[in-house]
Amino acid sequence: MQDQSELKDNLGSLNAAPLVTKIVAFCCRRARSVLLLAASLAGFALIYVVDHIAIDTDSTKLISPDLPWRQRETRFDANFPQSVDQIVVVVDAVTPELAERAAALLTEHLSARSEQFRAVRRPDGGVFFNRNGLLFLSVGDVSKAIDELIGAQPLLGSLSQDPSLRGFMGLLSTGLLGVEEGETTLEDLAKPMAALSKTLRGVLTGRAAPLSWRSLITGKPEDPRELRRLIIVQPIMDFSALSPGAAASDAIRAEAAALGLLPSNGVRVRLTGPVPLADEEFSTVTDGAVLNAILTGAAVVLLLWLALRSPQIILSILLTLVVGLLCTAAFGLAVTGPLNLISVAFAVLFVGLGVDFGIQFCVRYRTERHARGQLQDALTATGGSIGKPLALAATSTAAGFYAFLPTDYRGVSELGLIAGTGMFIAFLLSITLLPALIKLVAPQGETSDIGFRFLAPIDRIVVGRRQIILGVSALMAAGSTVLLPFLTFDFNPINLKSPKVESVATLLDLMKDPNTTPNTIDVLAPSLAKAEALSAKLSALPEVSQTITLQSFVPSEQQAKLTLIEDAADLLGGTFNPTEVKQEPTDAENRQALAATARALRTAAAGATRTEGSEAASQLADLLDRLATGEETYRIAATDALVPGLKTLLNQVRTSLTAESISVDKLPIELVRDWIGRDARARIQVFPKGDANDNAILRHFTQAVLAVAPDATGAPISVQESSRTIVRAFQQAGFWALLSITVLLIVVVRRIRDVLLTLIPLFFAGVLTLATCVVAGQPINFANIIALPLLFGIGVAFNIYFVMAWRSGARDILQSGLTRAVFFSALTTATAFGSLWFSNHPGTASMGKVLTVSLGWTLLTTLFFLPALLAQFGDRQRSGTAGPYQLTPAPRTDLPEQPTAT
Repeated sequence: MQDQSELKDNLGSLNAAPLVTKIVAFCCRRARSVLLLAASLAGFALIYVVDHIAIDTDSTKLISPDLPWRQRETRFDANFPQSVDQIVVVVDAVTPELAERAAALLTEHLSARSEQFRAVRRPDGGVFFNRNGLLFLSVGDVSKAIDELIGAQPLLGSLSQDPSLRGFMGLLSTGLLGVEEGETTLEDLAKPMAALSKTLRGVLTGRAAPLSWRSLITGKPEDPRELRRLIIVQPIMDFSALSPGAAASDAIRAEAAALGLLPSNGVRVRLTGPVPLADEEFSTVTDGAVLNAILTGAAVVLLLWLALRSPQIILSILLTLVVGLLCTAAFGLAVTGPLNLISVAFAVLFVGLGVDFGIQFCVRYRTERHARGQLQDALTATGGSIGKPLALAATSTAAGFYAFLPTDYRGVSELGLIAGTGMFIAFLLSITLLPALIKLVAPQGETSDIGFRFLAPIDRIVVGRRQIILGVSALMAAGSTVLLPFLTFDFNPINLKSPKVESVATLLDLMKDPNTTPNTIDVLAPSLAKAEALSAKLSALPEVSQTITLQSFVPSEQQAKLTLIEDAADLLGGTFNPTEVKQEPTDAENRQALAATARALRTAAAGATRTEGSEAASQLADLLDRLATGEETYRIAATDALVPGLKTLLNQVRTSLTAESISVDKLPIELVRDWIGRDARARIQVFPKGDANDNAILRHFTQAVLAVAPDATGAPISVQESSRTIVRAFQQAGFWALLSITVLLIVVVRRIRDVLLTLIPLFFAGVLTLATCVVAGQPINFANIIALPLLFGIGVAFNIYFVMAWRSGARDILQSGLTRAVFFSALTTATAFGSLWFSNHPGTASMGKVLTVSLGWTLLTTLFFLPALLAQFGDRQRSGTAGPYQLTPAPRTDLPEQPTAT
C-alpha cells in the first residue's frame, strides 16, 4: 500500500501523466472558468438552434438522387408534376347518387381555393366521363342500360316534371291506382315500398338512409364500386412545417364538414395518398411522445441514482448532457441544414450513448474517491484511468456512425455525421465540463467500495467454469447461426405504418380493388404509337392484370354504341327534358301529398290478402302519417333523403344521352396531361395481378415489368430499389465500421489477441439478436435495421472497457465498479431505447423491440461471455505493476475521514 507522500509524488508528476489527466487536472483547477465557457458555448448553441431549427419531412430526400432509379423517378415527376405531393380524397356514400353528388360538390368548392390547392381533379368523373361513360361499356351493356332507362321511363318521366317529395308521393299514388285497376299488384311494388320505408324510418329516427334510385330502377343491389368516388388534390406544401400537408388536409376535412358530407348524412370522406401518409405517420410517431419522454426521463434519473447515489453527481451528468446535446444539434444544423426524419434521432442516440460516458467517468470517480479521499486527487486519477478506454470507446462508436457517410442512404448518412461528431463532443465534455462541475458541487466522499461485492461467487464461477461457459456459448452461437437463413426482411413500408391511422386504413381499402391500387408501375414510351405496342407486350405478361395508355380513353365500337345512345335520346329526350317543371312545393302541399298517399296505401292493403305487398303498404302508410303529422323538420329531412339523389340521377341520364364521338384529339387537356408528358413521351400505367400489397407478388411483378421496360418507375420499383439501397448502405457501413474499428483497436492496443477478444463477443451478441428476431417472428425492416450499428457501437464500447481493464491488471471484474458502470449504463440506454417499444407507430415499436433485445444480449455477453473468454485466452500475467485500471485499490486509512455517501 502506498503511503501519503508517495501518492502526492505520483499525483504531482503531471508532466509524465497522460494528456487526459492533465486536461482533467486543469479543468478542476479552473472549474469556474470552464463552467462559464461551457455556459457561453451552450448559450450560443441554443440561440443558433432556435434560429435554425427545421425538419425537412420530404421522405424523397432520404436517398441519394444520383441513383439510376431515383433519376428515373425525377424525370417522371418532371414530366408529370401533377403526380407528386398528392392527397387522394376517397368519398364513400350509401347510394351511387349521393357519392356522385358529394364528390362533385366537394370538387367544386376545393377548386375555388387556389391559395391552398394547385389542382383538383376527378380521375373517375367530371364532365367528360359523365357525358361519355356509356361509351366505355360493351355494346351489350350499353343496350342493356338503355333498356333499363326505357323501362323506367314512366317513373323518371313523372319525376322529371316534379322532382320533389310531392312528386314522389304523386308517383306512388299513381302506382296504387294501377293496383286498383288491376294493371299491377302490391307484390310488384313491395320492394320499392320497402326501400322507401327504410329511408323514411331513418329520417324519423335521425339516421341517414338515402334512397338509392339506381337500385330502385334496376331492382338490383348497388355495385360497391358505384358507391365510391375519388378526388385527386395537389396541395401547396410547406416543407418547413413538421407536417407539410396538414393545413391542406385540415382544409379538405373542414370543407367536407361544412358541406354536410358526414357519416350522419350517409357520406364518409377519407384522405390518403403520399401527403396524408407522411403527415399522419409523423403524428403517429409523436403521439404520446411527451408523456413517454417524461416517464423515460424519470426512469433514467432513477437509474442514475441507483448507479451513483449522489444528487450532485447526477446533476453534473445531466447538465453535461444538455450542453452536449445543444452543441451537437447546432453542429448538425450548421453542417447538414434542416434535419431529416432519420437524422432527428441523433438526440435519442446522444442521450443514450452520452449517458454511458458520464456513468463510466463518475463510477470510476467514486472508486478513486473511496481510494484516495481528496476530491481533486480522485478526479485527476479518474482522468488518468478512464481517459484511454473512454477515448477509444468514443472513437470506435464515432467510427461506426461515420461509416454511413459514403453510402447512398442520405437519411442515415446525415445521422451518422451528426451522431458520430456527437460522440466526440460527449467525450470532450466528459473530461472537461463534467469534472469541473463535480469539483464545484463537491459531492460527499466514499467510505465503502462501490463495486458489486455480492457477485464475487459469480466471478469465481465464471473463471472456474469458463470452459463450460464457452462451450455453452459456442452451442448457442451454432444454434443461432442455423436460424439465420429464416430471418426475413420486410421491404413493404405499409407494414411499418399503423393500420388504425385513417390514411393507412384507406390505402389498404383501395388496394382491395385492382383498379384503385396505388402499387402500379409507369413506363414512358417515345410516342403514343410506340406506347400502344409496348402496352400490348406488357399486357401479355402473366404478372400484369391490365395496362392503360391515353388510347385507352378512346372507346372501341363507338359507332354502334352512339347509334344506340342517339336512338334512346330521340325516344327519351322529352321525358328527361320536360318543357315545364313544377315549382318547389310548400310544406302544406307536402303534408297533403303524404296524407293522401297514406290513405291510398291503407285502402290498397285493406283490399288485398295478407301478403308481403300488403304488409309493406301498411308499414309505409304508418310512416307517411307520422311524417304528415310530425314537425316540418322531418319533411325537410325526407326531402333531403329523396330529392338530391333523384336530381343527380336525372342529370346523369340527361348528360349520358349527349355522348359524342371520341378521338385522341378531342380528349380533355387535363386528361391528356396525365398521359402525355412535357417532353411528349407517352405514359403506360401497368397494374399487378393478384394482391397488390403482397411482397412476393410485387417482387415478381416488378421483375417482370423491368425485364420488358428497364426504364420503368413507380411505387413497387421505388419500394424495392430503396430497400436494396438501404440494405446495401448497411452492408457497406458494416464493412467500413468493422474495418475502421479493427484498425483503430490494432493501432491502440497493439495486440491482435485483444482485438479479437473485443470483437468476438460483439459478433456473438449480433447472432443472438438476429436469432431472437427469427424466434419472435420479428422481421428486419427499414426502421429496426438501425439497431445493428447501434449494437456495434455500444457493444464495442462495453467490450473495450473490459479488455482495457484486463490489460491493466484488473481481475474479478464482475464485482468491480466497472461492472456497476456498464450495468447501469446499459439499463439507462435500454430505458431510453426500450421506451420506443411502446410507441403507437409499428415501425418505431419494432425498432425499440430490436434495440432492447440487442442491448440485452450485448450486456449478457459482456458480463459473462467476455470474462470467461478473457480468463481462457487473455494474458495470465499482469502487465507490470497495477495500471491505471486497477479497479479495487485498498482504501486509504491515513486520510481524514470523509462524510458518508448514501
